[in-house]
Amino acid sequence: MNKPSAYPARAELPAQVRLKIERRSNHPWIYQKMVEKPEPKPKPGSIVDIIDRDGTWVGRGFYNGHSRIALRVLTEDPDEAVDADYFRHKIATAITLRRDLLQLDRVTDAYRLVHAEGDGLSGLVVDRFANTLVVEFFSAGMFRLRELIRELLLEQFPESLYYWFAEDHVAKQESFDCHPPPPPEPGIITEHGLRFRVEPGQGHKTGFFVDQRDNRKRLAEFCVGKSVLDLCCNTGGFGVYAKALGGADEVIGIDMDEAVIEVAKQNAQLNKARIKFVQSDIFPWLRDAGNRGDQFDVVILDPAKMTRDREQIIPALKKYLDMNKLALSVVRPGGVLLSCSCTGLVSEEQFLDMIRRAAFYANRTVQILQVSGAGGDHPWLAHVPESRYLKAAFCRVV
Repeated sequence: MNKPSAYPARAELPAQVRLKIERRSNHPWIYQKMVEKPEPKPKPGSIVDIIDRDGTWVGRGFYNGHSRIALRVLTEDPDEAVDADYFRHKIATAITLRRDLLQLDRVTDAYRLVHAEGDGLSGLVVDRFANTLVVEFFSAGMFRLRELIRELLLEQFPESLYYWFAEDHVAKQESFDCHPPPPPEPGIITEHGLRFRVEPGQGHKTGFFVDQRDNRKRLAEFCVGKSVLDLCCNTGGFGVYAKALGGADEVIGIDMDEAVIEVAKQNAQLNKARIKFVQSDIFPWLRDAGNRGDQFDVVILDPAKMTRDREQIIPALKKYLDMNKLALSVVRPGGVLLSCSCTGLVSEEQFLDMIRRAAFYANRTVQILQVSGAGGDHPWLAHVPESRYLKAAFCRVV
């Protein structure tokens, strides 16, 4: 097979980028403060050889002098070229994991194909939504190779539509201009026999929260004949599972985003699920519900990411505390709370300690039944805990 024309040529490699330190870690991120300024300075996203302080070759990867993460190591094998075949192999390996080992095609046509560092492809996320592939770039290096990545993905999924983007804050931090193509038309995906509308380019993340697939199914097991409150419901995933798969008696979904509420209503209709959706900020809604004495058998709390800034972790935990305290107040004794956090900077230990404190302030006792995370299509490397961002605590509240 001919190599795509976009593959990086070895001849373009600068001689080296030298570290100020001795390399004693296999973490793929090397921060700006650890790197000598190279002369001449490579363009953001260039592939470079990495030499540590004592002159030892330690790796090969992306360099970006504008980013806090100056180097993203792709290989520690001096004989491994980072070229089109490298990326072809990495992408094929990631897809094989989902298809053959996890066998996700048995239960869904929507899952993560590439999970950045978890698949050895720092700065690249790819989600599959039926016949549409959605690529999100987190690094200038991957963005520079967007045509190569498109060609390699279409080798695996030749009939697919293709859409790519990067969030504004990422493009600014990584110093590249991002002008994504027009988003594809909304489509329908299936998951455990349920159907959901997906709108890449219109909402949060890549179009649908595939990371919660296993947690949605687990949650449904608690819902037969129950009253369910889905807070920060987004496009209705948990609520639809609770009603259509779990057999809940009553489901109410709350979200302050009018656009996602409309999609949530469509998802309920697709699955013939009678769900009441309310556009509201959850804080005043929960206070009013608490004052009325409203209680629910099952409560889901799945808010958006609270912060990307390490300096804002404490305020983020305070907000988690406030919303969990209110959520606990409307759980019927003996009921279930599923509390989630997708803020990667908040550790599991911090998150569970927050739940402990929220229970104390709400005068409730919480039994932790299970602590989960993202599905297996979001793998994380033992030496790269940053890829493990999602926490989902299934709690019995008494």
